[in-house]
Amino acid sequence: MEERIVKPFTLWRHFKGSRALVITLAQHSETGEKLVVYRCVDSNGKANHADGIYARPLQMFLSEVDHEKYPNVTQKYRFEEIVD
Repeated sequence: MEERIVKPFTLWRHFKGSRALVITLAQHSETGEKLVVYRCVDSNGKANHADGIYARPLQMFLSEVDHEKYPNVTQKYRFEEIVD
């Protein structure tokens, strides 16, 4: 199984087409849950949120796309790192 590691200043593609620039990783102050803090760019109505800064649980950030809900999506994961 491939290990997917989220690091600051990496660029990721959301399965709906927008891109996310990871700013940092954080920890929820009460639950201890790991979070990814990122800036959404190039959403152009392709994602559920506008360009801006967001936080998402790390586990959700790295999760697979729900292919039952989105059967036409070819991307395997919710976010995939963009590597040049």
